[in-house]
Amino acid sequence: MSPAEQQFLSRNKLPESYLLSAARWFSPLLEKYQSAADKPLIIGINGSQGSGKSTLADYLCSMLSERYQLRCVSLSLDDFYLTKRQRQQLAKQVHPLLATRGVPGTHDIPLALETIAKLVDGSAETLIPRFDKSRDDRMPEAQCDRISGAVDIIVFEGWCVGAQAQSDEQLNEPVNSLESEQDADLVWRTSVNQALAGEYQVLFGLLDELIMLQAPSFESVFNWRLEQEEKLAASLGNSASDKHQGIMSATQIGEFIAHYQRITEHSLGEMPQRADHLFRLDSQRQIVDYLHH
Repeated sequence: MSPAEQQFLSRNKLPESYLLSAARWFSPLLEKYQSAADKPLIIGINGSQGSGKSTLADYLCSMLSERYQLRCVSLSLDDFYLTKRQRQQLAKQVHPLLATRGVPGTHDIPLALETIAKLVDGSAETLIPRFDKSRDDRMPEAQCDRISGAVDIIVFEGWCVGAQAQSDEQLNEPVNSLESEQDADLVWRTSVNQALAGEYQVLFGLLDELIMLQAPSFESVFNWRLEQEEKLAASLGNSASDKHQGIMSATQIGEFIAHYQRITEHSLGEMPQRADHLFRLDSQRQIVDYLHH
């Protein structure tokens, strides 16, 4: 096992068996991306919460760096959330549900576009924003990484990366009690859909390739998200109590992921036909099939 592989497993608290699976499924991607064109290659990774997006992004960057000496940076859509204050303003001006981070309309898309443009240009130092989920707010700039010079590969992961908007007719029928009870007038989901159809498509249009980690169903997402939250709580250990205030209970997780259900289910249905690389997962997050378009 190489030093980079050991560090990767340690960072992500993974067993060695992950490397065996990764070697089987992801080695062709590494081979393809190491011979990238002159301009930086931008790779998108889509997958529901807990599907392994950030783990895959870390693996790709770690291996491309170690094996091929490529400069690779991993970006997460989550790190471009609007600040807590900005989302509270949206909640007052548009709809109360927009106070909850996650859906299109709650990200700073101009910042994401600017960050990617700087990384591609490489002539200036680029600040990589980070979001502290335990505080539900952005990290101070002093705690964020800075990248100098151009990069070879940008991996951009997120739960709705590459997603497409629905028709107005599709919005009419609520998909869960959150929509039927708290968005009976369709204001929230219409606002989200319009954001997804607008500036988010500009961002997703930058992608050279789209990888999808396809969950077996939306039901799997709850268990995966619960596991994520338990990992976050464990990583905080005995740190300050204010950080633990952002940790969610199982009930809160169920309410939280309801915000994501519409777009997640829509993507599970239509994205497999157009993703460049489709990895189908079982309920234990093991890859069971691969399709290349």
